[in-house]
Amino acid sequence: MTHQVPLYINGEFFESSSTKKTQVINPANQEVLAECPISTQKEMESAFETAKAAQKLWKDVPLPERARYFLKFQALIKKHQKEIAELLCKENGKIFADGMGDVWRGVEVVEHAANISSLMMGETVENVSRNIDTYSLQQPLGVCAGITPFNFPGMIPLWQYPMAIACGNSFILKPSERVPLSVMRIVELFHESGFPKGLLNVIHGGKESVDFLLEHPEVRTISFVGSVPVAKYIYQKGCENLKRVQAFAGAKNHMIVMPDANKDQTVSNLVGASCGAAGQRCMAISVAVLVGEAKKWIPEIQKGIANLKVGEWNQDEASLGPVITQQSKERIHSLIEQGVKEGATLLIDGRKVTPIGDAKGNYVGPSLFNNVTTEMSIYKEEIFGPVLCLMTADSLEEAIEIINNNPYGNGTSIFTSSGAAARKFQNKIDVGQVGINIPIPVPLPFFSFTGSRGSFFGDQHAYGKQAVKFYTQTKTITTRWFDDSMSAESNPNMTINLG
Repeated sequence: MTHQVPLYINGEFFESSSTKKTQVINPANQEVLAECPISTQKEMESAFETAKAAQKLWKDVPLPERARYFLKFQALIKKHQKEIAELLCKENGKIFADGMGDVWRGVEVVEHAANISSLMMGETVENVSRNIDTYSLQQPLGVCAGITPFNFPGMIPLWQYPMAIACGNSFILKPSERVPLSVMRIVELFHESGFPKGLLNVIHGGKESVDFLLEHPEVRTISFVGSVPVAKYIYQKGCENLKRVQAFAGAKNHMIVMPDANKDQTVSNLVGASCGAAGQRCMAISVAVLVGEAKKWIPEIQKGIANLKVGEWNQDEASLGPVITQQSKERIHSLIEQGVKEGATLLIDGRKVTPIGDAKGNYVGPSLFNNVTTEMSIYKEEIFGPVLCLMTADSLEEAIEIINNNPYGNGTSIFTSSGAAARKFQNKIDVGQVGINIPIPVPLPFFSFTGSRGSFFGDQHAYGKQAVKFYTQTKTITTRWFDDSMSAESNPNMTINLG
């Protein structure tokens, strides 16, 4: 019998009574790994009532005691990291190194949750008026919810419920029905950590489950990571129902390559950042803007991408695995064909890839386009596959203008040995996360993970009448400073958070 993915409600794992199910398929070989239920209305209501009751007791648990639960939780995840990563790779398709990294970035958030006490301190001012003092308190909201995507089954759920629970809330998680196995294994470790029953509840399903969370009057917050259309829907509907919503959406991340950058290091970073994890990450570099003489490096970029091998998670020679579904593969193939029709030069055609071993998977080989313009479909659309587009610019100013005119603003980077160019870039660029000699500037948990324009719907947008506009935004900049040899090993990273 096919493995049935359980629900987790009130501290118990049990099989759903629903007759509606979706298959969990290994994208590398089409093996059916499990069946995931679509939770019934009764099961979702039970998850909420359980979470509501648990939160009333949990909010009074002292902060140091909460932290001890998370210390045990992170130790268990570390202990079982390889096992979780293997499950993750089978259901998602990532190679093992990427799977291990996915889990580890989640561990870092759990460690941050264990340090929650310092983040929960309020403010005090004496004599705001004569003989009147004022102080503020950080208090939990209640029942929170999260909706997570397929591409980081370990990390993204761990972005959400550990921090919410550490702050005194309870949580309902709706993971992607395509990749529930690694999520549920981590939830088993959460359960083993001894947390009180009902603090974390896991339901499964599609739009019906999402709408339940968005429409329930007592679910206070929604956190989402996924595509632009769904992010807009969740943000608008959540705001209309008076919820706090953060919705991370699509991306079209650019890397500027200056001619004074270290060529070998820059090319290596660009190849990995564009094609790693089969391009299925919101921080992938999908466009490289070559400034001035850097356009002469195209042969080296082409060689680097051509050397990447495609295969299953446990094949040591593989640099990347398959994309998540056959439909994703077909969509990427279609966009590659459209790029050719619109006049881009296809230097490497990933549609003709020969994978290592089993060829039945959803494999798309690394692809490289040159002479890409901003009017082309491959530039305007998020491909979410291992496809890199090359553009050229005569100056840094022109390259910055290209990026700032793009509808997305998730992540960007520049490779240069010039401090003046780096400073101009970080001050003029309108993108949430900025890397300087760092290809994918994902910050650690104690910094903001942010975005701008079409990549993030939250404080800065107002789709519903009740949404509140804020007039500042956060830009997180991660910088690697190099000596004259540009050695990454001998120089630490420095992260600056600009409010």
